[in-house]
Amino acid sequence: MESKFTPSIVEEKIYRFWEKNKFFRNKKGKPYTILMPPPNANASLHAGHGMYTVDDVLTRWKIINGFDALWVPGRDHAGFETQYVYEKQLAKQDKSRMDFDRQTLYDNIFEFVKKNSDLIFNQFKRLGFAADWSRAVFTLDKHVIDYVYETFKKMHADKYIYRSDYIVNYCVHDGTSLSELEVKYIERVDPLYYIKYGPFVLATVRPETKFGDTAVAVNPKDKRYKKWVGKEIEVEGLLGKFKLKVIADDYVDPKFGTGMVKITPAHDPNDFLVGKRHGLEIKQAIDLSGRLTKLTGPYAGMKIKAAREKVVEDLKKKGLIEKVDENYTHSVTVCYKCGRDLEPMIIPNWFIKVTDLKKPVIFAIENNEIKFHPAKYKKQILDWLKVMHDWPISRQIAWGIRIPVWYSLSDNPKLHITFLDENGEIKSGTASDLMKKYNFSEIEKGLQKLTASKDAVYKISSSKPAGDCLQETDTFDTWFSSSQWPLVTLKKEEYETRYPTDLLGTLSDILPFWVSRMIMFSLYRKQEIPFKNVYLWSMVADTKGQKMSKSKGNVIDPIELIDKYGADALRASLLFGTAQGGKVILSEDKVRGMRNFANKVWNIGRFIEMNRQIPNPKSPARRRYASSVAGGQIPKDKKNILKELEKESKEEKRKYQTQMRNCRFSKAFDLVYHFLWHRFADYYLEELKQEVLNGNIEVREYLQQVYFENLILLHPFMPFVTEAVWRIFQGENSSILKTKYKI
Repeated sequence: MESKFTPSIVEEKIYRFWEKNKFFRNKKGKPYTILMPPPNANASLHAGHGMYTVDDVLTRWKIINGFDALWVPGRDHAGFETQYVYEKQLAKQDKSRMDFDRQTLYDNIFEFVKKNSDLIFNQFKRLGFAADWSRAVFTLDKHVIDYVYETFKKMHADKYIYRSDYIVNYCVHDGTSLSELEVKYIERVDPLYYIKYGPFVLATVRPETKFGDTAVAVNPKDKRYKKWVGKEIEVEGLLGKFKLKVIADDYVDPKFGTGMVKITPAHDPNDFLVGKRHGLEIKQAIDLSGRLTKLTGPYAGMKIKAAREKVVEDLKKKGLIEKVDENYTHSVTVCYKCGRDLEPMIIPNWFIKVTDLKKPVIFAIENNEIKFHPAKYKKQILDWLKVMHDWPISRQIAWGIRIPVWYSLSDNPKLHITFLDENGEIKSGTASDLMKKYNFSEIEKGLQKLTASKDAVYKISSSKPAGDCLQETDTFDTWFSSSQWPLVTLKKEEYETRYPTDLLGTLSDILPFWVSRMIMFSLYRKQEIPFKNVYLWSMVADTKGQKMSKSKGNVIDPIELIDKYGADALRASLLFGTAQGGKVILSEDKVRGMRNFANKVWNIGRFIEMNRQIPNPKSPARRRYASSVAGGQIPKDKKNILKELEKESKEEKRKYQTQMRNCRFSKAFDLVYHFLWHRFADYYLEELKQEVLNGNIEVREYLQQVYFENLILLHPFMPFVTEAVWRIFQGENSSILKTKYKI
C-alpha cells in the first residue's frame, strides 16, 4: 500500500469498476426502493446537492445487507427555472423570448438542456452515488407527459379541475405567474403616502393603483367610521370626481395608517378576497407588461415606477397628499429568480380543487402510514395541509408540459392571440380580427401566446382536434408534473413489489409543495401512499449558520473540494456531527478534517497489510483467538485487551445497526469515526502493536477482522477509501458491496 490515500488516483477507477460490474443493479433479495428527487436538468452540483449523500448511504447499506436495493435517478425540466436561465443567455445576444414563436423557443431550450443534461449526473458519479443510471427518467419523457395528461383529463372529468379568473403573483419581467414557493418576502423601506379621499385620509404605498379602486373599507369594530358604513363618499381624483362605497370588513387593521384603506381588487390579493365577499367591481389599472392601462387616462403606457412618481407629483399639485412617511417598513413579494417586485394580477388560470383531495392525505399522515424523520415534520406538513387552498397549475411560459387544451377560433372569436407573422413581426389581436387578415396556418406557425377568457369553449385532447384549433400556450406548473414522480419512475411490473417505495429523501423547504402533493396524487391515482418514510435532509450552511447562496457570496464549490480532498471527505463532512434535521455547517476545515480521517483509515489498513505473515485474510480469527487464549499463547494483559476489544466491537455494531434502522445516519457515522480513530487506532492498535510486530498472527488477524467489519460499517459513508483498502486485501475483483461478511 502507498504511504497515503490519494483519492484522485483511485476514485474514478473504482467507480468504473462498480458500473462495469453492475453493482447498483442488484437482482437478489427483498426489494428496497428509493426515488431520487430529480435535480434540474440544466443544473450543476452545488453544496445542497451534497445531501443526496443520505440516500446513497441508505442504498449502499441495504445492498450490503442483502437487499435488492434500487435508487432510481431522474432529472426535472424545471420549467420557469430553466427558461429563466436560457433567457439570460438570450439577453447576452441582445435577444428575448419575444423574438421567437412558441415552438421555436421550446425547441431551442430543449437543445440547451440536452447540452447540459449529463453534467449533474457525472458530478453525482464523482460523489460515488450508487444510483442505477440506466433507469434515469426525465420529466419530459414521452411516458411522463402521457401520464400527466391522463391525470389532467381524469381530474377534469372528476370535477377537480376548473378554470377561473383569480389573482396570482405575476412577474412582469419574466412573463409568468408564480407559485408560493417561487415568491420571496423581503423587508423594505418605502414611502407611505397619506392621500385625501373625500372626508377621509387613506395610507398606501401604491398610489398608482388608485385608478382601480372600487371601495374604501374599515374594520366593523372601528367606532370612528361606524356611521359611514354602507354610504358613498365623493372623492376628488386625478381624472375628476368619482364615488366610492364605504364597506366594513374584518380584514382591515384599525391600527394601520388611519384605519381606513382603499380596496383595489385587481391588484392586491387581500383586496381581491374582500371584493369577492362584497361583490365589488374589478378594474385593472396595470397590464401584464407592467404598464398602466387605458383606464388610467394620461398615465396609460407608463411603467409602474415612473407612473408612481408622476401620480404622486400630480396628487401633490392638487393638494391631495396630506403627508408622506418616508421610512415605512413593510414586507414586499419579489420574484425568487430576478428579484423584481411581483404584481398581483387577475388572469385566467387552471386550478385544482384540493378540499376533497387533501382529506385522504391528512388521514394517511395522521395514522402514521407515512413516517417522517425527524418526527417534527409530521406536524408541519399537517399544518400546511389544513390551510392548503386551491392550486393554480398553469404557467405562462413555453418550457414545460403544455396543457392539453384546445380552442377553436371559430368558437372563440374573442380569443386574444399574439404571434409572429411571416416577416417576423409581432401581431396581436382577437381571433376574429386576425382571421380577417391572416390565414390560420400562419397564425398557428408563429403562435407565441393566447389568452382565453374563463368562459371560453375548449376541448381536452393529447393530440390536435380537427379544425381551426390552437393549443393552450400555458404549461403545467412544474410541481404538477413532478408531484407525479412516484407514478412515472417505476416499471409497470414493479408496482406490485416496489410500491409504495421505501423512502423519499428531500429538503424540508419543499415539504408542503412537493411531498404533500406527491402523496395527494398517489392516493388519487393509485389509492396508495407513494412512500413509507420521508427523510428531511439538513440544510447546508456556512460557518456562521447561514444558508449558502451566490448573492451572499458564501457558496463553496463542492467539485473544488472533491478535487482537493476527495469525495469521501466531502460526503463525511456533510454527515459528521450533524443532528437529524439540523444544519450542516460546511467549511473547508471540516472537509480537510475528514480527509485526515480517510488517511487514518488507510494507514490502519497499511499497518495491518505490512505485517501480514500469511495470505489468509478469511481465516476464522475469532476461533483461533479463543484457542490461543486457552493455550496460553497470548500474554495475560493482552488477552484482557482483546476481550475488551471484542466486547466494545460488538457494542459498536449493535448501536450502529440501531441508528441506521432509525435513520440516524450521522450518529451511525460518528460511532464508526470515534471507534476507528480514538479506540481502535489510538488505543487497541497501540496496545497490541508489539504483538503484531513480534509476528503474533492470531492478534494480527483478529485486529484485521475487526478492521474489515468497520470498513463495511464505514463504506456507506466513505465508499472509495473503504473499497480501495478492501480490494487490496481481498483482491481486485472483490467489493464490499458483494461481501460475504455478515455483521
